[in-house]
Amino acid sequence: MRNVGAGARRRMAALAAVACAGTLATSVTAQGPSAASPTATDPIKRGEYIVKGMGCNDCHTPLKVGANGPEPDMTRMLSGHPQGMVLPPAPPPSGPWIASVAATMTAWAGPWGVSFTANLTPDPDTGLGSWTEQQFVDTLRSGRHLGRGREILPPMPWPAIRNMTDDDLKAIFAYLRSIPPVKNKVPDPIPPAEAPAK
Repeated sequence: MRNVGAGARRRMAALAAVACAGTLATSVTAQGPSAASPTATDPIKRGEYIVKGMGCNDCHTPLKVGANGPEPDMTRMLSGHPQGMVLPPAPPPSGPWIASVAATMTAWAGPWGVSFTANLTPDPDTGLGSWTEQQFVDTLRSGRHLGRGREILPPMPWPAIRNMTDDDLKAIFAYLRSIPPVKNKVPDPIPPAEAPAK
């Protein structure tokens, strides 16, 4: 398999951070609600504010076609890539285009292979239900699954999110633990195809 270096993956994740979350991920804390706001004292409300402000639903909630075109399927809020969705092979990166995305916004392809957005709901078997708060924080600080496993792939903007305070990351986790669990086993990432022989 063609090996895409860790540096290239970090650059792609950083680009995704700019494209998906802009600078909001690092500015939520600095420009967040005033101390008088309930979101400043209630971790779950604070986490909801951050998750909604950072646009986590943009990738982790599948899109569906509604009356006005594509819209988030809130019955599957933050449940990641739909487990039963079969996709054709992803097109290879070409020219100035370095990534492709499925119509659900939950599958992304690029030099890193194909990544699928994770189930962030508290389902104990397919989501974050069995995770500890520390594993969640370690994951977003290190860019590794459970803080020590495989690398988190683009477009997840963890290089920006890791700059948030522990309190904000713990608030995000508290909010994610409070939402309805959705049983949805997201596929494992697909490594990049081997480069054709020259």
